[in-house]
Amino acid sequence: MSDHRISRRQWLSASSVGAALASSWPEILAAQQHAHKAIESGAAATFSVLRPAEAKEIEALASQIIPSDETPGAREAGVIYFIDRALATFDGDKRALYRRGLAETQAKAARMFGARNIAALRPEQQIELLHAIEKTEFFAQLRTHSILGFFGNPSYGGNRDEVGWKLIGFEDRFHFEPPFGYYDGPDAGERKP
Repeated sequence: MSDHRISRRQWLSASSVGAALASSWPEILAAQQHAHKAIESGAAATFSVLRPAEAKEIEALASQIIPSDETPGAREAGVIYFIDRALATFDGDKRALYRRGLAETQAKAARMFGARNIAALRPEQQIELLHAIEKTEFFAQLRTHSILGFFGNPSYGGNRDEVGWKLIGFEDRFHFEPPFGYYDGPDAGERKP
């Protein structure tokens, strides 16, 4: 019987994920460098691309994509700062999509609820609005950025206080000491996974 397993490195190099990561690497490094400079200069809580009113509206939507409940959500993780830095660096080509998508979403809010201000809508209205735009390119990009900002490295501007990592139990350590799990322990051969 042949062994058809491949390593993660082989999978990444053969997959579109690997190709996307390889082609985006300079932009990702630029985003990280931009975030570090902003933090060092004390500008960590300012916006490079988004205007404050736009940031408030986008944050309201992101906060419904990853809501706050018994655990922190997008707002507590500072996802809006990740989105701003993404638009300032590696996803700069998405600025027009955000501006157009936000304007269309505000217009839809006006038609649905008589108010263009998304942040002022009740949470259930914001959720209804998100359902109304969930098939748009803007929503897909906002959802992607929200997830990346919530779980990504805090140096990119989001995941404040590592709330996303804490939620999934990720330990931010340079390297790990064995044993990593029960399978590495002294009686590993006796246990069955």
